[in-house]
Amino acid sequence: MSSPDTAWPHRPALTARISSRWRRDLVFFFVAAVVIALDQLTKWLIRSHLGLYESWPVGSQVGFVHVLNSGAAFGILQGQTSFLIVTSLLGLGAILLYYVYPPMDHGIIRLALGMQLGGAIGNLSDRIRVGAVTDFIHVGRFPTFNIADASITTSVIVVLLFFAFQEDVAAKERAAATSPPPPDAGADATPDD
Repeated sequence: MSSPDTAWPHRPALTARISSRWRRDLVFFFVAAVVIALDQLTKWLIRSHLGLYESWPVGSQVGFVHVLNSGAAFGILQGQTSFLIVTSLLGLGAILLYYVYPPMDHGIIRLALGMQLGGAIGNLSDRIRVGAVTDFIHVGRFPTFNIADASITTSVIVVLLFFAFQEDVAAKERAAATSPPPPDAGADATPDD
């Protein structure tokens, strides 16, 4: 019979990697927990105070409406709950893998990943418990959404902007490294005889 350390040879390295940075990553876990709590609290309030398809204020272009979404974002893949649960679990795995082995270890990325994790868990818990996600934020003709959706969307935009900014900085550094040095102002002066 093999010991736990020989059955999982990378386990001590993984444990050391996570334990060495847990304090720094409290933001990641805190943000995820806040998003989950806000998402579940607001969904509970809507389910408790508004009947299905009931809205408040009535007839308003901006307000709350209680709807169930058995699909994904913007109403696509309606009725595909099992498929969406599997893809959500794969997404959670990807987020956690990125957390454990980050290609870029930056506070903004940890914040965005915490938002994605919290949003993914919030919607996944609805799919598992109810078979559909409770959406309630209504803004004009935009599809109805919830806190988890807003968190995921915001975090994706933050990550894209972050990487675009990083690429812009890297391009400027490459340009500065390959451009000829500016002429030395003192080199043109002729010495006095």
